[in-house]
Amino acid sequence: MSHQLRSTESSTQNPAPSGFQRNEYAEAQLQEIIKKLRERSNIYKEKLNDPVLSSPEGSPTKEEAEAKPEEDHYCDMLCCKFKKPPLKKYMEHLQLPETIDSYTDRRYVGWLMLVTIAYNWNCWFIPLRYVFPYQTPSNAIYWFAIDVICDICYLCDLLIFQPRVRFIRGGDIIIDKVETKKFYHSTVKFRLDVISVLPFDILYFFFGFNPALRVNRMLKHNTFFEFNDRLEAIMEKAYIYRVIRTTGYLLFILHINACLYYWASDYEGLGSTRWVYDGEGNMYLRCYYWAVRSLITIGGLAEPQTLFEIIFQLLNYFMGVFVFSSLIGQMRDVIGAATAGQNYFRSCVDNTVSYMNTYSIPRLVQNRVRTWYEYTWDSQGMLDESELLEQMPTRMQLAIAIDVNFAIVNKVDLFKGCDTQMIYDMLLRLKSIVYLPGDFVCKKGEIGREMYIIKQGEVQVLGGPDGTKVLVTLRAGAVFGEIRVLLKQKGKPPPGPPVQQPRGLASLFGQKQETPKLFKAMLGARGKDGLAKLLQLKRQQDAEEAKAETETKPKEEEKMTEKPAASSAPPAPKSEPKADAKPAVMQRVTSKESLIISMSPSPRAGEGEILKVEVKESQKK
Repeated sequence: MSHQLRSTESSTQNPAPSGFQRNEYAEAQLQEIIKKLRERSNIYKEKLNDPVLSSPEGSPTKEEAEAKPEEDHYCDMLCCKFKKPPLKKYMEHLQLPETIDSYTDRRYVGWLMLVTIAYNWNCWFIPLRYVFPYQTPSNAIYWFAIDVICDICYLCDLLIFQPRVRFIRGGDIIIDKVETKKFYHSTVKFRLDVISVLPFDILYFFFGFNPALRVNRMLKHNTFFEFNDRLEAIMEKAYIYRVIRTTGYLLFILHINACLYYWASDYEGLGSTRWVYDGEGNMYLRCYYWAVRSLITIGGLAEPQTLFEIIFQLLNYFMGVFVFSSLIGQMRDVIGAATAGQNYFRSCVDNTVSYMNTYSIPRLVQNRVRTWYEYTWDSQGMLDESELLEQMPTRMQLAIAIDVNFAIVNKVDLFKGCDTQMIYDMLLRLKSIVYLPGDFVCKKGEIGREMYIIKQGEVQVLGGPDGTKVLVTLRAGAVFGEIRVLLKQKGKPPPGPPVQQPRGLASLFGQKQETPKLFKAMLGARGKDGLAKLLQLKRQQDAEEAKAETETKPKEEEKMTEKPAASSAPPAPKSEPKADAKPAVMQRVTSKESLIISMSPSPRAGEGEILKVEVKESQKK
């Protein structure tokens, strides 16, 4: 009876009947059991990540045993008492470490965001305050206060955060605070940071409150780009931030162009010609509108009149063509990178459909192929997960495989208590495969090279005369397929049954190998029977030789004297043995006889071939 495995749709949970009453005590006990199972799973994960751990439970130290339990802190508010953590825990959380890992510490990323805000304030408002008459003696105190806050951020970053950032030297991560400080002081970034905080604001007492004296604050650009890299590394959809950042670049260039246009208009005189700003309306919005139309080369602007206006407009057009084309190309790359996976998926589907149409594949098969593509992409977001892990080292692949596949392995009772190295190898070799409802996973008689673990859905084992009877249904956590692949540890085959040692003459030649197919064909369909008869005759021959040695010496000499006379006569013709005759026992009388072994077909049907053994005397020379 043949057995087949067929995948079915995922099982669904039936709703509880309306009259069902819940037991609160039983539900609480179940929740407690679920909590303990989750804790055990987390312990197993830690044990897999750190093979040095000998047991999931750590032994308590003397300090822990002598430590006093912490007191709970409560806060009374509106006749209610709320539990709050003590102030000591807040201070421990806010305390900076000796060194900072810039790739994993989220607090460092938050600090970079604060410095980036201060940097953007200086980049946007220093040109605005210098060109447009928005800074007046009445509001100068507010501008000065915000400038001081930005300078404090710059100083804290220079003195506190940047000297603590770890770095890599010779393949090692340097975590010593003294070494990180020396490394930061030897970089170009440190020199630019020092120049960006030089207090040129002191010159306010000599030249007035001029924002141009703060232009050195715009040299803090390294922190801005570092924040972009760190933020993209922790975001799930980094392309969204890339689009926003590229749009910000475009708006900032238009902002600078608007400031330059107002400065040129003020230099020529507001309203002096048709090309300059006439001084009406909102000055910033009118100049920004002109910058957009000029930089994007929309056209429809007034013609420049003077030589200065013509040169300014030409430079503006050249810069607009270069900058706008660069931003458009960068935007195209950002959107292309964001949709690269979807484009690859569509390309695979289109190529497959084109191939099926070329060879006139039936429509039913084509629909199932399309369904498989859509379901695989929707379920895992890619067609092959192994492509992402090929570039990583084995240790990182194992760490990712533990987080992805441990929940699957944890459901299987077969793997509990297995060797750690075996679980490592198995986790690295697990590969996600999607089967549609009705697909046959494997059939009886096929060569099994894979072992399957059901992650989601159900698999039915079919049998019966027509192969449609459902023998058993396998669900999530079940294992089937070639399970023998688990029995090989570190490349060694599993121990099998003890091999029987050969007896008699066969023990002299070691283990007998399988008879070659060509020799079997030469001996005929019953080659094994013929060899057995040959061995039987060999044993009989050995017995006769032992019997001959016991005879007297004169008798042997007499036979030796008679043999030369008989050897001169031609050998008597051998008569063909009858079909029902028994094979005669061969006696070896002299060493000058030769043994002839031959196979001949049996006259009786169904008996195969007959082994013939003849003794032939040697001819004299």
